Amino acid sequence: MEKTVLPPAHTLAHWAYLAIDKHFQKILKHEEDVLKDRDPEALHQMRVGMRRLRSAVTGFAPALDLPKAAQEKKIAQIARILGALRDLDVLKEALQNEYQPVLPHSEQKSLKTVFDYLEQERKVALSEMQSALEHKSYQNLKQAVKKWLKHPNYGELAQLPIRDVLPDLLLPLVSQLLLHPAWLVGVESTAGEFHISNSLSEDTVKELLAAKGDVLHSLRKQAKRSRYQLELFTDFYGPNYGIYLEDFQQIQKALGNIQDTVVLAEFLTNALDSKNKNQLPTLRDKLAQTTYQAWQEWQPLQQKYLLPETRQALHLELLKPISSSS
Repeated sequence: MEKTVLPPAHTLAHWAYLAIDKHFQKILKHEEDVLKDRDPEALHQMRVGMRRLRSAVTGFAPALDLPKAAQEKKIAQIARILGALRDLDVLKEALQNEYQPVLPHSEQKSLKTVFDYLEQERKVALSEMQSALEHKSYQNLKQAVKKWLKHPNYGELAQLPIRDVLPDLLLPLVSQLLLHPAWLVGVESTAGEFHISNSLSEDTVKELLAAKGDVLHSLRKQAKRSRYQLELFTDFYGPNYGIYLEDFQQIQKALGNIQDTVVLAEFLTNALDSKNKNQLPTLRDKLAQTTYQAWQEWQPLQQKYLLPETRQALHLELLKPISSSS
């Protein structure tokens, strides 16, 4: 059996290969369970694998020469289809585990209507996902990646030492994160100084999220992309690097909790008769409380990353990778 020859371990090409191989194998591992709808966790893991593969293909683009069938756009299409089904599973899990147990008997009938609607939506999303994974576009994607892993082609920069180019690879990604407009949501600016109010009421936060929720959700996705890529290079940095990764994960979690409650509130409106908008008042109150709590968890992170010294320290950390132990 022909053995794939990997590039030298100190090169950008080597780390690009390792990332693509790792995430692709994770996708293949869970594919059968996902197709047969055996386990929601398998769907979650395959979706994560697809997203991480997309991040790797994008982040290592200067080092890669991938076939057209395996490029970022094709990966993104499958990731979105998996995501549509996974999002419904997340809604169902939240309703069953977090909200249903606290609802009074008078609201259980309305909740059953929501579950019935959710099951119908899930059947549609499941059918679309199964069709997508059986379609030639996905099959071509898989074959293209397998072929590339067996006989990888690289871009002109691939042989550069990874340690020398890491700052160039990571700083643009982190800059996109730090320059995202969502950092200023709910922030007052006076003479170039930012002021974050820690005493916004629940109603004020609700209004703010109605206007700027999409912007915050976009920051969450950017934090996720940054974390996925930075996690590949923990061998090259010290403990402070790990602290930034933990922060990015917390940003992703807090903003994700906000987004989940917003999506669930919209789902309830779609599931229930428009003439009965006041159904499930206990559930809606609980959602509002959860949203407000997530906002309060987000604010210290927002405050931290608006500080010039935090941003400067992060940049300096990325500029000085150490030798890898690998």
